[in-house]
Amino acid sequence: MTLDFKAKFKALYEKIKKVKHIEIYLSVGLAIIVALVYFAFIVPKKKSKTDTTNFDNVSTTFSNSNEYIEYLENKLENVITRVKGVGDTDVIITLEKGFEYVYVTEDETRTTSNGVDITSSSVVLVDGKPVIKEEIYPVVKGIVVIATGVNDVGVKMNIISIIQTVIDIDNSKINIFEGKS
Repeated sequence: MTLDFKAKFKALYEKIKKVKHIEIYLSVGLAIIVALVYFAFIVPKKKSKTDTTNFDNVSTTFSNSNEYIEYLENKLENVITRVKGVGDTDVIITLEKGFEYVYVTEDETRTTSNGVDITSSSVVLVDGKPVIKEEIYPVVKGIVVIATGVNDVGVKMNIISIIQTVIDIDNSKINIFEGKS
C-alpha cells in the first residue's frame, strides 16, 4: 500500500516538474493567500458612517446636550435618506431635559454629645473635580422629519419604524411632513 502511494506521489511530482515556470505560479499563489489572510484577519474593519444600530453604547463623548442632539439628527438624516422613495431630509429633535449626572458620594456618620447620630453626605472629588458615577442621557421629547417622498404611507411607516428602532420613542411624538421638491 505504501509503495502504491509513493509511486503516485512520484508520478505527481514528475508532472509538476514538467510545468513551465512553476516557480512563478507558486509565488503568485502564495502572494494571493498572504493577501487574503491579511485583508480578512489583520486589517481592522471600518465602521459604516451611517451605522445607527448601537445608540445605547455611543462611544462618542458629548460636552453638552446640543452636541448630542446634533449627533442624533445627523445619524437619523443619514439613515432616512437611504430609504427607498425618500429624498432630501431634515430632522429636528427636542429634549425633555439635558444630561443628568449622578456623582460618587461619601457618607459620614457622627454622634453628637446627646447621643444622636448625624449623617452627612459629600461628593467625592479627584483633582478638584467630582467623580461621576453615572451619566444619564437626555430623554427625547419629540422628533420632526421633513423629507421629500413621504406622501407615500409605506415610506412614512418605514421612517417611523427606523426612528422607533434607533431612539426608543412613542410614535405619537414623531411628526413627518413632506418637504419641498
